[in-house]
Amino acid sequence: MSNPPHEAPALTAHEEHPGWRAFLNTRMLICVFLGFTSGLPLFTLVYLVQAWLRSEGVNLKEIGLFALIQFPYTWKFVWAPLMDRYVPRLPGWRPGRRRGWMLVTQILVGGAIATLGFVSPRESIWTVAALTALVAFFGASSDIVIDAYRRELLSDTQQGLGNAVHVNAYKIAALVPGSLALILSDHLPWSTVFIVTGAFMLPGVLMTLVVREPEVHGKPPKNLREAIVEPFREFIQRDGWRGALFVLGFIFLYKLGDTMATTLSTSFFLDIGFSRTQIGVIAKTTAFGASLAGGIVGGIWLMKIGIGRGLWIFGVLQMVSTLGFAWLAHLGPDSPGLTAIYDIAVAVSQGTTKLLALVGIDWSVQLEPRSVALALVYGFETFTTGLTMAAFTAYIASTTDPRYTATQFALFTSLASVPRTLASAASGYVVAQIGWFDYFIICTALAVPGMLLLVRIAPWRAQS
Repeated sequence: MSNPPHEAPALTAHEEHPGWRAFLNTRMLICVFLGFTSGLPLFTLVYLVQAWLRSEGVNLKEIGLFALIQFPYTWKFVWAPLMDRYVPRLPGWRPGRRRGWMLVTQILVGGAIATLGFVSPRESIWTVAALTALVAFFGASSDIVIDAYRRELLSDTQQGLGNAVHVNAYKIAALVPGSLALILSDHLPWSTVFIVTGAFMLPGVLMTLVVREPEVHGKPPKNLREAIVEPFREFIQRDGWRGALFVLGFIFLYKLGDTMATTLSTSFFLDIGFSRTQIGVIAKTTAFGASLAGGIVGGIWLMKIGIGRGLWIFGVLQMVSTLGFAWLAHLGPDSPGLTAIYDIAVAVSQGTTKLLALVGIDWSVQLEPRSVALALVYGFETFTTGLTMAAFTAYIASTTDPRYTATQFALFTSLASVPRTLASAASGYVVAQIGWFDYFIICTALAVPGMLLLVRIAPWRAQS
């Protein structure tokens, strides 16, 4: 099978559709639907299923074991070649390889979610486990084809902004199972709640029916051998074993420090004296808005500076934000060191109140030092997370060969998810041994190897 060489990823800056005008095109709207559809099944498992099981009297040990149902998201690269090789064919209609798989998996995800409410965890916990495993499998399969479709839909110059839009829509999807569905569960039976949640897959189904199949780069694999072997062979032959290991090492290490820093953030805030209400209202609200803002700003900024320099700049900001946790752990929420920041926040609040009063708007907010500290530290951290995710996801997309998008994208995203699993498993033991301050210093240091690999992955001088 003769294949043209894969071109170098578009990591440099460009001027196509500068600023906010870049959002005003159909491809970005498609990314909104793709991101929302991708996030809904995972957040249903993380938030809604957990709340449902607990309200039905399932013990915490069994609920903890349900985390294993997310296994398909880590190993989706195993069956990704099948989705590159085979093209779904429906009677009288041939939607194409990407649209066909999107339609099939989205319908299966919606159906599996809707079915959950008709099973009782008290009577058949194993049936619930099987159904949730299906949701995870279909959701991970949907991710495979959605990632491939998005990579093929967007030009190299649109990867940064398009992936930022996708990530933000992905996060917004959490509001359905994590907020709306929980509110409905206080007033409606669980069967109705899961049907409503599953119905939110319909916008993605409708989008799939009306969009076009992306441009085909080369012929699809003729057999399973080509589907499985060629994507890995192309990746290794592109820059040799050494180059491949650099790329894989970078994908594994770039977000390692940040992931370890945030995996126990709630426990950290509780340990240093913040209440659950403060964490829920201030930290989480601030985090949601700051993360969305980071993704949007990051996507637009990437169009100006390029993906490569974005990885450099955003990575440094991410390290600074991790040091913010260490600073908070050292000072404590009531430290005199917070006085200056608190005074600035009060001055800004008072100034805003006076300006709004000039136009007839009565607005004021009560500030308190520890609330200001929590909002600033966690808000900055999640803002920089939005920045780095925009650049990191765009880098992964640009690194894939368009002929093997599904398999290579699934491999890279699976590898990127491994640090999250390792961090969740080991971080508690580390904190117990060395304390919070030293822990966050170590987290900052763990970001250094990934940054050093940028010298090879995306040299700063090469971006000019």
